[in-house]
Amino acid sequence: MMSRRLSTVSGGIAVAAALLAVHMLQGSQLSASTSYKAQPGWGQLAPPLKWGEVPNVAIDPKGTVFVFTRTEPPVVELTPAGKVIKTWGQGMFVWPHGIRFDRDGNLWLTDGRADKGNGQMVYKMSTDGSRVLMTLGTRGVSGDGPNAFNGVTDVAIAPNGDVFVADGHVNSRIVKFSKDGKFIKEWGQKGSGHGEFNLPHSLVFDSRGRLLVADRSNKRIQLFDQNGTFLEEWKQFGEASGLYIFPDDTLYVTDWQDRKAIFIGSAKDGSIRETIEGLTLAEGLAVDKQGGIYAAETLPGRIGDMATGSTIRKLVKN
Repeated sequence: MMSRRLSTVSGGIAVAAALLAVHMLQGSQLSASTSYKAQPGWGQLAPPLKWGEVPNVAIDPKGTVFVFTRTEPPVVELTPAGKVIKTWGQGMFVWPHGIRFDRDGNLWLTDGRADKGNGQMVYKMSTDGSRVLMTLGTRGVSGDGPNAFNGVTDVAIAPNGDVFVADGHVNSRIVKFSKDGKFIKEWGQKGSGHGEFNLPHSLVFDSRGRLLVADRSNKRIQLFDQNGTFLEEWKQFGEASGLYIFPDDTLYVTDWQDRKAIFIGSAKDGSIRETIEGLTLAEGLAVDKQGGIYAAETLPGRIGDMATGSTIRKLVKN
């Protein structure tokens, strides 16, 4: 009888603890979703300029915001306050996709489709975009060899300067090059197993030199060493589309469709610290040193009463 009572009591304690944990989690998510707000009117363009689909955004070492948009001109530079500084890139890209700055301030852009002898390229450019320093791919050619891409999405630069390219909207692979653009290796194929991909969409390196791949349509992040060896996968970030990371491994992830959220967590262990919901339907993102989040939107839709797509939003802390 005594053992039965103890069992009942311990079971009740376990249930109570579980309910408390759920309550705390829900409270944390509610707090997180209201800890940011959209800055009204940020980045509005004066005619004849207008936003097309905005797949991604980057921030240069001085804090200038570079927005990559699928219209002409495709690159729009803005101040952190949202005022246009200049535009450029007219006629240079077919389907703008990825944009990043590396630790040396070089600007990397990816062009994910081919048309009329242009596109399917990776560009390394000077910080201000005035000079092309290196290209990867064969202009206007779609393929899956060492010198051709098909649906190239993003770039990440390893600590030693090696270049890792996500070739994912048609192909399903990661391609590794030396810092001077020589092909080293590739890995991946279409699938859901370890080391397989279904739209590898965004890449970053953590402080340990591990490569994080947003395997979007498989709804996970895969982690690899720099030789392409699978290490682990994280499924807690939903339909991970865009990745941004700080040197201390603070990780920002856009969940494109599942939660329609931005997660703030840690690449050290895959934990999630905050969840931002109801403010944006972001494909890509960048974060400034003050914690302002620049959310890049492509997909037309609605979150509550808010229309989404073809815009850039700045989210700031309350």
